[in-house]
Amino acid sequence: MNSHEPLVFIVSGPSGSGKSTLVKKLRELPGMLFSVSCTTRPPRPTESNGEWYNFVSREEFQRMAAAGEFLEYAQVFGQHWYGTPKKWLDQARASGQDLVLEIDVQGAEQVKHKLPRAISVFILPPSRAALEERLRERSEDAAEEVRRRLDRARDEMLRYKDYDHVVVNDDAERAGREVQAIATAARSRTADNERRIQKILETFGG
Repeated sequence: MNSHEPLVFIVSGPSGSGKSTLVKKLRELPGMLFSVSCTTRPPRPTESNGEWYNFVSREEFQRMAAAGEFLEYAQVFGQHWYGTPKKWLDQARASGQDLVLEIDVQGAEQVKHKLPRAISVFILPPSRAALEERLRERSEDAAEEVRRRLDRARDEMLRYKDYDHVVVNDDAERAGREVQAIATAARSRTADNERRIQKILETFGG
């Protein structure tokens, strides 16, 4: 039986802060499994089912929630539901990988409560103006939706102290290296690494 207990990396931040770009940098590291969330919102034109999200009906989402299939779930903007299936944590354990979650602050709080050792990283935009520009450049949301996301961003950003790490995404390359460094440092402190060290010490007779 595989006894690997995966590290869980939580990445949160306001919509438009560049979370997905930085999560891609984490996924470049060996031994990383990405958790594909479920959502009841319709896919955007640039999105494919199963890549970043599995798009499900509200009825299917409610069935999964009632069956206890989610590690966390929440309703965002009072509209659509988002959730992280537990199966990804089980798969990480079975495959000996670590797990990356890209979730909002509500979901992050739930996961931290259930998995206190999870490493949480909050992504900050460099300014409100920069965030607004990114949201408008996406051309995927109506003006009213952009305004709502900007209003919510401030409330989310006030929660930054709840996170283990904060990365300011003012330069994607630098921020990418920073999130990778956080993951590498966390891995160096794991119990699995301790067992590896002990095996090395045994070859020295100690």
